Amino acid sequence: MEKQNFTVISEFILMGITDHLELQALFFGLFFIIYVTAVVGNLSMILLTKMDSRLQTPMYFFLQHLSFIDFGYSTAVAPKMLVNLLAEQNTIPYNWCATQQALFIFFIISELFVLAAMAYDRYVAICNPLLYTVIMSKRVCWVLVALPYLYSAFLSLITTIKIFLSSFCSNNIISHFYCDSLPLLTIICSGTRDVELIILIFSAFNLLSSLFIILVSYLMILMSILRINSAEGRQKAFSTCAPHLTVVVVLYGTLIFMYVQPKSSHSFETDKMASLFYTLIIPMLNPMIYSFRNKEVKDVVHKLWKTI
Repeated sequence: MEKQNFTVISEFILMGITDHLELQALFFGLFFIIYVTAVVGNLSMILLTKMDSRLQTPMYFFLQHLSFIDFGYSTAVAPKMLVNLLAEQNTIPYNWCATQQALFIFFIISELFVLAAMAYDRYVAICNPLLYTVIMSKRVCWVLVALPYLYSAFLSLITTIKIFLSSFCSNNIISHFYCDSLPLLTIICSGTRDVELIILIFSAFNLLSSLFIILVSYLMILMSILRINSAEGRQKAFSTCAPHLTVVVVLYGTLIFMYVQPKSSHSFETDKMASLFYTLIIPMLNPMIYSFRNKEVKDVVHKLWKTI
């Protein structure tokens, strides 16, 4: 059925996390603590990897950018979500909504390909250790993060422009706690086929191509580890991959859960729960994973702690 009654919209109403008013104060306290922990953890990781000479390696260069990305997309969503938990009406101006969506798309796509670059870095470190510093030069490292940033910015702008140049219906209620592409499509009155195809094709490409790079890298790593004779050598090689592998499993597990749901059981409520996980929980967990499961980071933290 053709959608009608489109109008000029100056703001949107976000449905938020819950309709239960008695839970909003509890959620505010919980998510405020999670967000602050994520911000402190990721900014601390950036500072640590810049300050200590032992962390001036390609692996920690990528970790800096992963922390920046986690800080970026949690900050694109969480502050407005927290304000709305205390506000009487959960509104967001039209331009802010477009900016929030553009930033979120930019950071989430960047994360996928930076994680893929980190997997390639681990592959080179374990499978070609003698050539590691030659292959993973500073120039190569910058290319491996610059390309995801440029690609993500391009795709973010294309998607956001296509959506926000469309004609919205008089209903300006977004069934989410932030401006996400899919809920926005449901309140567009003009044709959405083009932008739906863009989102579908590029979402599948981003997820599958980055996951393919990670899986191939770890397959080669596994084959190389199995050729190591000593158990200590195998343990040491695996321990350098464990934090990254943990982060990959958590993020991709969440994204795959969202995309492989049967259409009959898919709902925006389920999307909200998954979105909360990868916009707040994952940015909080990542610096913890790299701190607790990485000996070099733990040593630097202990050293700094002793000097305080």
